[in-house]
Amino acid sequence: MEISEKVLIVDDEPLNLDVLARKLAFTGYEILSATSGEEAIDKAMSEAPQIILLDIMMPVMDGYETCQKLKSLNQTKEIPIIFMTALTDTDDKIRAFEVGGTDYITKPFHSGEVLARVTTHIANRRLQQQLQTQNKQLRKEIEAHRRSQATVEYLRDEIKAVHNYDEIIGISKPLSQLLEKASVVAGTDTTVLIQGETGTGKELVVRAIHNRSQRCDYPLVKVNCAALPKDLIESEIFGHEKGAFTGATKQRKGKFELADKGTIFLDEVGELSLEAQAKLLRILQEQEFERVGGEQSIRVDARVIAATNRSLESDVEKGHFRADLFYRLNVFPLSVPPLRDRKSDIPLLAEFFVKKVARKLGRTVDGISQNSVAKLVDYSWPGNIRELENIIERSTILSSGTIIDVDESLIENQATKKKQNPLETLEEVERTHILQILTQTNWVIEGQDKAADILGLNSSTLRGRMRKLGINKELLGDE
Repeated sequence: MEISEKVLIVDDEPLNLDVLARKLAFTGYEILSATSGEEAIDKAMSEAPQIILLDIMMPVMDGYETCQKLKSLNQTKEIPIIFMTALTDTDDKIRAFEVGGTDYITKPFHSGEVLARVTTHIANRRLQQQLQTQNKQLRKEIEAHRRSQATVEYLRDEIKAVHNYDEIIGISKPLSQLLEKASVVAGTDTTVLIQGETGTGKELVVRAIHNRSQRCDYPLVKVNCAALPKDLIESEIFGHEKGAFTGATKQRKGKFELADKGTIFLDEVGELSLEAQAKLLRILQEQEFERVGGEQSIRVDARVIAATNRSLESDVEKGHFRADLFYRLNVFPLSVPPLRDRKSDIPLLAEFFVKKVARKLGRTVDGISQNSVAKLVDYSWPGNIRELENIIERSTILSSGTIIDVDESLIENQATKKKQNPLETLEEVERTHILQILTQTNWVIEGQDKAADILGLNSSTLRGRMRKLGINKELLGDE
């Protein structure tokens, strides 16, 4: 077995160093050792190890501070760090990830586990380095061939093969950072809170996490909290007993029961009533609940992933969302970047959607024109990926040839409107403002902090203004 990788072990206990060093050296790794954070940084800078095993509890400079300094240096920031700890508190483990840790192992060590984790992370890093090299070469090819269809397809397949993230397409730094964090948390049962604007693809991230988890053979159950009437939310999530309310003619299992052993996805969790929030909090704390109208406690083992396009921190301050529930959900936060912050992904997404729509329509297409790609990249995309997909579908339907051209009225007029017509009429200003609020509230008109409430209007008055201004969700393609 020919292994030339270097492993740096950092521990102020000589016995721990000796045990790990002998085990890893026996398998062929070159072992480096350090007994303090300062020495670890010096050796990492000079020796460039492939991986670092880092003790947390050390004098002067503990493992957390050492890891932060290593991650702040260009020479060492890419080296994976596995924390070694005797601490069992979840907050300590979460902190290890927050400062840049890749993994952790718990003392006392099991030598087989240590070897397996070291081998796996070194292999992952080797693959990442190969991918980075391939990506640099691929970008040169894309530029040389002006983003030809064959090259874009090859790049997309390469990214998908490595990340295995289904329809999450892209090579941008914000997306790569998101996927790296998603990979770290996927193999755990940690509760995840995904935040991001409407249309950014939060559900795809949820599916990717579930599919890479140990629960992937069990259901991923989705609950759209924003689409359920308030009087049915609890019944939908927790189930109900026969006769619990008018119309409850038989017992019904709720989403949590259906998600047992799997994952439950609470989309737009910020829309839950305070009463439903209290019940959700109990499930997170005790993993049990009662159906509506029931008295028997039901235990479930379901991983919770929540998502929202709202600022739950602001809702907590306003008293609209329970602070204790927020902290329970926000154990591992993920932020999905808006499309305007990942413009290098737009050509890839455009090609992907063109092919998807072409299959749907039974059309033969060769790609999208370079002029159209330039216009797509220049646009700000307030509706994010969903808006891009809608525009691509409309453009594919309208194009008669095999090269798709994006209708300029869909992109250029929106992108240059303010430059061409800086003095808008009062009606135009009102229409723009109402559209922005409707987009922000996911087109929900009634309720606290919804469109009518934010605009200070009665809901019927707002609907009247929408009719007068020609604001219609279906016509605008924002579904």
